[in-house]
Amino acid sequence: MKQVDLKAWEEFDEHVSRLTQERVSRKEATGTYISEYLFRGQSNSSWPLTTTLERFTGRLLTLREYYNILCATKPQVETFTETSWEKIPSLPDYITKIGDEGLLLPGQFPAYEYFVYLRHHGFPSPLLDWTRSPYVAAYFAFRNVCSTAENVSIYAYCEYTVGHKSGSSNEPKITGLGPYVRSHRRHFQQQSQYTICTKHHNGEHVYERHEDAFAGNTEDQDELWKFNIPNSEKHKVLQRLEQYNINAFSLFGSEESLMETLSFREILLRGR
Repeated sequence: MKQVDLKAWEEFDEHVSRLTQERVSRKEATGTYISEYLFRGQSNSSWPLTTTLERFTGRLLTLREYYNILCATKPQVETFTETSWEKIPSLPDYITKIGDEGLLLPGQFPAYEYFVYLRHHGFPSPLLDWTRSPYVAAYFAFRNVCSTAENVSIYAYCEYTVGHKSGSSNEPKITGLGPYVRSHRRHFQQQSQYTICTKHHNGEHVYERHEDAFAGNTEDQDELWKFNIPNSEKHKVLQRLEQYNINAFSLFGSEESLMETLSFREILLRGR
């Protein structure tokens, strides 16, 4: 991981422009597939990259254990939402689909729609959420800055830097699941994408910590940048993002997010 301490928001803008241009140049020079950067904002630079499942349970679950939990939620969710999730495979079918090696390929992740739906509604998830927009990531970093944090962080992640990835199944491996999934509208409003981290352990695949994968990565894959920005830049950043129509209402579309956006516009912006 490459960590950069910035003094002002404008410096982040410059770094994003440079990373974007470097990716294009690298792609043209090599003729290979280079992933677009994904971004993630966190309101305290001391927080690690963790999934909501890690934070909720404090332990790592096998893929089988977590999917069994999801199957248990399905009848209640279907009853409340009056929606039938017919394409979700049964637990035996799920085990068959992932196979002995636990291969979870982009576009072939079983029950991806249901995973994303639950993630967007607060159910603990092994999906780590990212966005294709550095400005959406900036909003989430500055929206609710931790009072004790001196800096927020915005991560920039490139999965494929040379067109392929290597590694052993016994080592933590990050897999990007791609943007193409039918889901809650927030998925599209926030330009969301997701990654999971897994490894083979004691005969089963388990969800692993992204931090462990990044700690052991090489220069030719899973490139990660961490940009630390002073939280004193909050008002400037949120005001700038408001000009781009990036705010709570545009990203969530709920009545509560409308009230949050209106209070920011009418109290904090007009009051200055």
